[in-house]
This record gives sequence, structure tokens and C-alpha cells, in this order.
Amino acid sequence: MSTDDKNRAIAAAILPLVGGARNIDSVAHCMTRLRLGLRDRSLVQDQALRALPAVLGVVEDDTYQIVLGPGTVARVTPEFEALVAAAAVPDLASRGAAIKASQRERNATPFKLFLRRIANIFVPLIPALIGCGIIAGLNGLLTNLGLLPAVTPALAAMASGFMALIAVFVGYNTAKEFGGTPILGGAVAAIIVFPGVAKIDAFGQTLSPGQGGVLGALGAAVLAVYVERWCRRWVPEALDVLVTPTLTVLVSGLVTLFGLMFVAGEVSTAIGDFADWLLAHAGAGAGFVLGGLFLPLVMLGLHQALIPIHTTLIEQQGFTVLLPILAMAGAGQVGAAMAVYVKLPRNGSIRRTVRSALPAGLLGVGEPLIYGVSLPLGRPFVTACVGGAFGGGFVGLFNMLGDKVGSTAIGPSGWALFPLLDGNAGVGGTIAIYAGGLLVGYATGFVATYFFGFSRALLEEFDVETEPEPKPEAAPATTGPPAQEPAKV
Repeated sequence: MSTDDKNRAIAAAILPLVGGARNIDSVAHCMTRLRLGLRDRSLVQDQALRALPAVLGVVEDDTYQIVLGPGTVARVTPEFEALVAAAAVPDLASRGAAIKASQRERNATPFKLFLRRIANIFVPLIPALIGCGIIAGLNGLLTNLGLLPAVTPALAAMASGFMALIAVFVGYNTAKEFGGTPILGGAVAAIIVFPGVAKIDAFGQTLSPGQGGVLGALGAAVLAVYVERWCRRWVPEALDVLVTPTLTVLVSGLVTLFGLMFVAGEVSTAIGDFADWLLAHAGAGAGFVLGGLFLPLVMLGLHQALIPIHTTLIEQQGFTVLLPILAMAGAGQVGAAMAVYVKLPRNGSIRRTVRSALPAGLLGVGEPLIYGVSLPLGRPFVTACVGGAFGGGFVGLFNMLGDKVGSTAIGPSGWALFPLLDGNAGVGGTIAIYAGGLLVGYATGFVATYFFGFSRALLEEFDVETEPEPKPEAAPATTGPPAQEPAKV
């Protein structure tokens, strides 16, 4: 079976189990999950869906999220969308937005809705951040080694071009997310990076291009949305096409230049100073807390709200020192999953789930292991957090000792973060510290889970023969207890 056929088969298997095309309002995906807006949640066949080999878990939030893993989800989603489009009823699109809005209002708190909006602004930027970050790392390596001097300026341009204009993209996405005209949001945010602002004085200071960064761009675009709404309400329709965009850019631009850029610049500086102070004075403790608490944030889907902070640090310092610490949570999760595999030798269902989700976990994608292994078992999720805490404490300790370990981009973690590492300890030292943190996270997560992750009752419930694992040769029949239904993972 070709790859396209395989992805089409996965999509075709999922569609009837979520109620068919008539039950689908929206289809989207992130790095690991197929996100579906559903008309009627009761039509979903959860058990059958979880039993599909390609499905690593499901998550219920403002959308119904099916965990397929990195790479797979990006290929299955277009096939799924094509199946839905082929069978969609005529009024599906018109009714979908209202139903989705109703579900979001009923199932989400205002705080979570705000954080999701912030995430929706920055998540689309991650592919560019990753690509440019890796190119920046390659350029730094070649520069340090003195290789290909004719090529490194071109690599520097590729790596820096996006970051120089990231405020424009943030403004565009912000206006789009908050219901304004995206291009007007981008136009107002572009003021922040325009070189000519260096001729303007505000609050007794000369502005500098880029002052306020992504936070300033976000605030400017939100203001532009509200100015645009006011104009749409009061400007006569005959003049709307001329007056509304002009007033939106003029009013929002003036407030940005003579207010937001200064305020956002102070906030951005404070974020960078606080991160430096925290890791310099309490690096081990801060790393322990951050590494230990990150998995619950991932579980709740709130981890993406940290993206603006990471982006601000990258703008200021060239790398974010928080991401390598937070990445240790994934190391704890991997260690915990390995211990689960060892502790449940007779549960073929869970062991298959561990084997299928472990490669993604090693690359820093934790959702398959969270929702497919540790969280359903309970205690292993807590012990995975313990592993992440010790790994984060290890990396934080070196930051406290003066060896900063950072990432030039956001998105990847685990082994996938190695090409993006940067710091003041040199390439070898930075890689060694991060690798040491991973090993500490793996080992602590494994040990904590092996010795403290299972109660007697939990072992009795899950260490039972389920669907037998495939073996090279047929094994003789056992005289043990009869097979039970697969554990719910």
C-alpha cells in the first residue's frame, strides 16, 4: 500500500467513528493532533476510535482532538478534509461557525479562551521559527569553524529575515484572530520595525526599530481591531472604503508610536531581565519547578501560551533559556513510559502503545505518551513530572553557574532540539549540558515510575494478558487466566 493510500485509509477509518461528514463543522491540525469541530459529541464512538492502530489517543477540549503523531497528522488531515468535502451537506459551512462558537462558549472559561487566542496567533509562525532557527545554528557552526565564508552571509540573511519582520506576521495573525482585517493589523505592526522610527522621540527617549517586539505588535494589532470596529459602526457606508482603513492605521499608529512601543519595550526588557535573574539566582530550583509543572500545561493545552515569552527572549538574546528546561518534561515522560513497558510485561495493548508513541516522545512530542500511557494509568503521570523536574533542575543548575543553555527557535524539544541549541558555553558544552539533562530526566522518570508509579491494585488491574504481542514464533498455549479486554489507554 502506498503512503497516500495508507493516509487515505486512516482518514476513511476515522470519519464514520466521529459521526460521519454531517457531524463535522471544522477540520484543523497542529503538530500532533487532528482537531475536529463536532455538531453532536454523542455520535463519536470513542472505544472504536481509540482501537484504531493509527490513533495514539483522544483529547476533548473546545475541539475533539485525535492524536495521530507528528508527520502523520499533516498527511492524514488533507485526506480527511477531502472525504468530508465530498460528503458535506450544502448548509454545513453556514451552520458550522455558529455551532462551534456555541460549543466554545459552553465548554471554555474566559481565561482559557484568551490563552487559546494567543496560541492561535503564534502557532502558525512555528514552522518558520524552526526553519530559520536551524539555519541560524548551521550558520553559527560554519562561522565558528571558519568554513564556507562566501555562504555564511547568505545563511545569515535567511535566518534573520523572518525574525526582523516577525512583528508584521504577529500583527497580521492578531487582527485575524480578533476579528479585524488582517492586513491592517500587519500594517500597524509594521510601524514597529520601520527604520524611520529612530527619528521619533517618545517619553523623552528616541525610539529604536523593533522596540517592544512581538508584544508591541500584538497590542498594536488588537488596538487596530477595536478602532476598525468603531469605524465600521459610525463611518457612512459610502466613505467606509477610504475612511476606515485610514483612521485605523492613523489612530493605532500614533498610539503605537507614542505609547505602546515604549510600554511594550519596558515589559519585554523586564521579561528578559527576570528570566536572567531567576536562572542566575535560583536556577536549579526554578528549573525543578518549571520542568515538573510543564507536563500538566501540555495536558491542558496551555503550554502554547508561553510562545510570546519564548519569542521575546529570542528577539532580545538570540535564544530562549526557558525552552531547554521545559523540554526536560518530555524526558521524564519518556523515562516513565519505559518503566511502564517493563512493569507490564503481559499487557500487550499498553506495550504496543508505548512502542508506537516512544519515537515521537524522544523527539519531544509528548501528547501520545501522555494520553496513551501515563495519564490513563494515573501515578506514572506524576512520576513522569518528577523526572521532568530533576532534568529541569539539572539544566537550571548550569544556568545558575553561568553556562546558559538556550534554543534559537521554538517548537521542537527532545532530540529534535539539538540543532537549535545555543548558549555561552560553546557548542560542545551547550550540547553536553542539554544531553545530560535528558539523561537525568530519562533516568529519574524511569526510576520514579518503576518504584513508585504502581500500586498493588494498579498492577493487578493492568499487568494482565490482553491481546498478545506478535512474536517471531508461535508460543505454546499458556495455562494462565483467560484473556481480558484490552486496557483503556
